[in-house]
Amino acid sequence: MACWPSAAPCSTTTARAWPACTASWRATSPSTALIPGAGGCRPTATPSSSCPTRGRDSVAHSATVAYSATAHVVRPVGTRGVGRGLAAFLRAPRYEIFPTDDILAVVAQYVPKEVTITVTASPRRGLPATVHLAVNLARLGYRAIPHLSARLIRDRVELGQILEAVRAAGIHGIFVVAGDARESAGEFPDALSLLAALPPDHGLTEIGVTGYPERHPFIHDDVTIQAMWDKRRYATYIVSNMSFDPDTVKGWVERVRRRGVELPIYVGMAGVADPARLLRLSTKIGVAESARFLRGHPSWLARMFRPGGYEPGRFVSALLPDIAQPDRRIAGLHVFTFNEIEPTERWRREMLLRLTQGEGA
Repeated sequence: MACWPSAAPCSTTTARAWPACTASWRATSPSTALIPGAGGCRPTATPSSSCPTRGRDSVAHSATVAYSATAHVVRPVGTRGVGRGLAAFLRAPRYEIFPTDDILAVVAQYVPKEVTITVTASPRRGLPATVHLAVNLARLGYRAIPHLSARLIRDRVELGQILEAVRAAGIHGIFVVAGDARESAGEFPDALSLLAALPPDHGLTEIGVTGYPERHPFIHDDVTIQAMWDKRRYATYIVSNMSFDPDTVKGWVERVRRRGVELPIYVGMAGVADPARLLRLSTKIGVAESARFLRGHPSWLARMFRPGGYEPGRFVSALLPDIAQPDRRIAGLHVFTFNEIEPTERWRREMLLRLTQGEGA
């Protein structure tokens, strides 16, 4: 296995095409990263003779992992106090980010390594930007999870290239979505078709899929829950799409469990976000994509702009004690940061401090 050290992170804006970058998506030292080359990403030195061990909980690339909910450990907090249960969720949440040019440095400055970072995929920037950011985060020591948008992947060959890239960086988890592209780029029209195409030797230990507490703008609730049932053979956990209503989330979790879907669930929630900055962010992620997001969340702007309309601490506190019950199988919190990393991380630390000081968690 070849190791190619380099000097600086690969820019997400230069990583547009797979052929130019795939050759350099190999195992590299955790302290180094890819840099942009003339046609994409290139190594800066000749391969070394050996590679250091990368990542944590690594598995052999040829190993197969059983598709089972037991592949992820769920923290049982049902017997603890409400404050301690919430503290358990806040100690190691997941932060979802967009692949923008400056976000790698922002995450490195503010986010501790116990926080998992998931990287979204968008038609505007393409999957190479998502994978490059995830790879560079992994090299900084983060547990990074790229979102694989089924409609942006042409075929099984390209899927194999992506899996090779993430495995080489010590990444052993992906999050599979259908994606926002209006039309499929190839043979994967939805998340289930991509999941079914994963090779037996994919080497992944965690595979996430989406759940919908709020009504999907185009799909009936029963259909979305049935989709989770269909995906259970491939996935190891579910992330609920963002909701601002704790009662809606609790009711949805109950319905999912009643239908016999036992995969662990990460509850999706918005972080601390300033509405004006969020609107400016829309120019980075794409106006069309922002419009699609707002159509799917019609109450989002009203809640975010209304004084006192949303506060993450109130939201997550209202979920308890219900979601802390062991039979709910809640794995943790998935925070949609909208790249508002510093205020979201400050909120998490301050709330965790209050909880641990107040109840001795």
